[in-house]
Amino acid sequence: MSQQKTAVILTNLGTPATNSIPAVKKFLKQFLSDSRVVEIPRLIWWFILNLIILPFRSKTALEAYNKIWTDEGSPLMSISLKQQQALQQKLGDNVKVELMMRYGDPSFSTVINTLLKNDIQKLIILPLYPQNSATTTATTFDHIAEVLQPVRNVPDINFISDYHGNPDYIHALAASIQQHWQQQKRQRFLLMSFHGLPQRNIDQGDPYFDQCTGTANLLATILGLTKDQWEMSFQSRFGKQEWIKPYTSETLQTRATNGLKEIDVICPGFSVDCLETLEEIQMQNKEIFLQHGGEQYYYIPCLNDRDDHITMMAELVKPYL
Repeated sequence: MSQQKTAVILTNLGTPATNSIPAVKKFLKQFLSDSRVVEIPRLIWWFILNLIILPFRSKTALEAYNKIWTDEGSPLMSISLKQQQALQQKLGDNVKVELMMRYGDPSFSTVINTLLKNDIQKLIILPLYPQNSATTTATTFDHIAEVLQPVRNVPDINFISDYHGNPDYIHALAASIQQHWQQQKRQRFLLMSFHGLPQRNIDQGDPYFDQCTGTANLLATILGLTKDQWEMSFQSRFGKQEWIKPYTSETLQTRATNGLKEIDVICPGFSVDCLETLEEIQMQNKEIFLQHGGEQYYYIPCLNDRDDHITMMAELVKPYL
């Protein structure tokens, strides 16, 4: 099979198209309607989502998006497009590199159907979620299958389910931290904050917690950190049910209250800076730390379109080319 008939597709969660109430509401509705994301009986959840959450949460979410919106639009989208362009340049013209979002645009159906119309015969799917979860990786797989369901001539598909322990990924994270330490005074403590999940998901077999733990331990080892120099935590809780612990906000509060004055925070589960890193971690959680006695708080950005991050992506897909 010639490489000209092969496409590499980067996928991520998605973002509202604009910083407006209708766009935010549309995005939240699509995202929170996914049964992989919210595992509550559909009829009950329909009433909760449409009568309670969307009317009130859309405004709150818009206020948060307004804090991070740039002239290029949503940071997640603008950075993801830079990743796509950089990977295309690295892989060359013999393979097509595309970007699609699980919720919003560019949609799976638009991207995949356009590729098939252009006689692409092989798809290499790289979800940019380092750690595998039913709420991210599995719903990506589900939706690809849904888009291909009417297709009679299904292309070859290679699906990369995670890269949580990939050496290139771990070394890229370590390099970004070391670069930050060179530019800023190294703080006494490093907090690795991952996106949270309901504890029930983990109890039912979701591999996410174990893979986050694996990433954190590998990164601490590469950096030569001792047990009293770092910790992992989980952010972005939603609802009243128990989520995996420790919680990032509570960890920062406790550490500051107990006398920690200086901290660096990185989010190794996010491949692109977005609302959860730029607004929640860089703004909200910084305020929590400082309000409880902390003095120096630095957020270390995601790998985004760093060259070592793009090189890692290229190495991940090359075996399938």
